[in-house]
Amino acid sequence: MKLQSLSYPKISIITPSFNQGEFIEETILSVLNQQYGNFEHIIIDGGSTDQTLSILRKYSHLIWVSEPDRGQSDALNKGFKRANGDIVGWLNSDDYYLPECFQMIAKTFLNNPSTDILHGNYRWIDKDGKLMQRRRELQFDMFMLKYLHMLYIPTTATFFHRRIFDEANFLDIKYNYAMDYEFFLRLAVKGYRFAHVDAFLADFRWHARSKTESASHKQLEEQNEALLTYDPVLRTLPPPVRGGAKALLTGVARTKRMVLKAMRGYYFDQWAKGSAL
Repeated sequence: MKLQSLSYPKISIITPSFNQGEFIEETILSVLNQQYGNFEHIIIDGGSTDQTLSILRKYSHLIWVSEPDRGQSDALNKGFKRANGDIVGWLNSDDYYLPECFQMIAKTFLNNPSTDILHGNYRWIDKDGKLMQRRRELQFDMFMLKYLHMLYIPTTATFFHRRIFDEANFLDIKYNYAMDYEFFLRLAVKGYRFAHVDAFLADFRWHARSKTESASHKQLEEQNEALLTYDPVLRTLPPPVRGGAKALLTGVARTKRMVLKAMRGYYFDQWAKGSAL
């Protein structure tokens, strides 16, 4: 049943886009087909030269602009500032939401009004949309957020209460590859409240042109820069000692994650082709 009642909070979805015409229509349809009446979809395009604009023109419900920007973080900030929703989602133009995602998010926020950031489970898919792996996630953990070798809170399955942006929290545009890690870490340090919903909300697509696939080393460099910004203990250590301490903390964080996932039986639900970590 389509949820149209204004008692359900308005959801704003922000999609940054640049030459993702191969995937963006599937992204748009995943929002449009949510069967949720109170939403807006804002697409900030960086001046695409492929078929993206012709696809955007097909959908009258979209709010979109195509203009030069200073990168993905700048595009997202433009969208966050335009959003009118009570809840704001970040959906990249090569990912998509799973059915009933919005209903789940809206109900969870309504039942937990003190939550600021809500993140769920997600799936990995390949270029053609074939399922690669199911990723059941854990409740928020500051230690793992800081020191794990990867960001375990997926932006594609994360939603924000609008007070995050009303209180002037936006992405740091100097980050091009780890803007999500820096943003989540900054929000956590400020004391914003994270919560996890144990439901599969979205699909993250792996393909050759994705930043996660093509620039993992740059992403790691930016993660380390952000960590030093928000971890005064590591920052004060001499560089040779700091490297060893960081490696030790990462090992502890990985072990903690493995143990917690194993205790919950998550690895049996992985449908994995490769690592389940």
